[in-house]
Amino acid sequence: MANTIHVDVVSAEESIFSGEAKFVALPGEAGELGIYPRHTPLITRIRPGAVRIETADGGEEFVFVAGGILEVQPDTVTVLSDTAIRGKDLDDEKANQAKAAAEEALKNAKSDIDIAMAQSELAVMAAQIAALRKYRQKK
Repeated sequence: MANTIHVDVVSAEESIFSGEAKFVALPGEAGELGIYPRHTPLITRIRPGAVRIETADGGEEFVFVAGGILEVQPDTVTVLSDTAIRGKDLDDEKANQAKAAAEEALKNAKSDIDIAMAQSELAVMAAQIAALRKYRQKK
């Protein structure tokens, strides 16, 4: 009986993380999801936020995702996201610039669609900054 599960986090551009893990926590649609090896198969959407991977060697990896799809099989977890950034690649300045731009877009939004897009962008940035802070606290 394996006590690890294979985890792949993949963005539109590249594989962000691939390896064995003891546990994975991520932002499910209805709240935080925790996945251990031999989890019941499941496919669900995930919200913007941090994927926390407890690696087989006892380390921890954080990957920020801008939402996406989660597929769980008893021996594999796959996270697919248009945008995924390793915790160690998150950049304070970039995140804050993007948040300021999103706030500006929200102020200048004219239609409901503009407002919805700006709010969505802002939620992603807020989640990225929160993920960055959480990641930094662990260091």
